[in-house]
Amino acid sequence: MEPLKKKLTPERTVEILAEHGTIITVEEAVILLEFIEKMGKLAIEHALDICR
Repeated sequence: MEPLKKKLTPERTVEILAEHGTIITVEEAVILLEFIEKMGKLAIEHALDICR
């Protein structure tokens, strides 16, 4: 399975959060997006394990 292409850039993440009053750096946005990706993968794995 090929990894999904990332559609939300760190720069866009900074912009979106700033619109809602949260200021972060691009470096922090990279960390945040990596964390969200890992959590998403774990959630999917967990859901699939429950279904088996």
